[in-house]
Amino acid sequence: MKYKLTETTKQSSGATLYQIQALKDFGDVKAGDLGGWIEKESNLSQDGLCWVYVYARVYGDARVYGLAEVYGDAQVSGTSRVFDNAKVYGRARVSGYARVFGNAEVYGDAQVSGNARVFDNARVSVNALVFDNALVFDNALVYGNSQVFDNAQVFDNAKVAGYARVYGDAQVYGNSQVFDNAQVFDNAKVAGYARVSGCALVYDNAHIFGHSKVYSDAQVYTS
Repeated sequence: MKYKLTETTKQSSGATLYQIQALKDFGDVKAGDLGGWIEKESNLSQDGLCWVYVYARVYGDARVYGLAEVYGDAQVSGTSRVFDNAKVYGRARVSGYARVFGNAEVYGDAQVSGNARVFDNARVSVNALVFDNALVFDNALVYGNSQVFDNAQVFDNAKVAGYARVYGDAQVYGNSQVFDNAQVFDNAKVAGYARVSGCALVYDNAHIFGHSKVYSDAQVYTS
């Protein structure tokens, strides 16, 4: 065993959480170090270098394992999983059936919930929301106050920022960017080095590729 539950407790969302304490050295953790707060031993694996640092909370049926780290004021709950080399920190929330893995990071006030998946080298940060069945992966960045939800996918080196929304079965990929108050939805695709900004709408089965720019109040769709 690499840690134990101490007798120090606190309440969180109706659950009793126990502060953990390391029993041996591993990673940057030393024997005797106090960690964060978990509800039960199944929340944090006794194997590997995974750790929940001071202030962070993991509860419900959530699990942290592998080399994953949860720190800051972050919370992992529901039946979510954080594993591999993933990091959840700041005031981020991972809940529901969400999965954060690979080298992915969720931080700031970002939230990943539902059946969403964030993996590979993806980053979700600031106040961004990723939920439902959305996927964010490869080297994608989702940040600001943006939202990715339904069955949408953001991948490759794509960026979604500002107050942008990507939803439905839409895909944003390549080196494209969707930002400001733009929305990409239905079966639309934005790829290449395309830029969608302002209050632009890209929807239906529209495909925006290459170095295209869609901005202001433009609407791109197929009938």
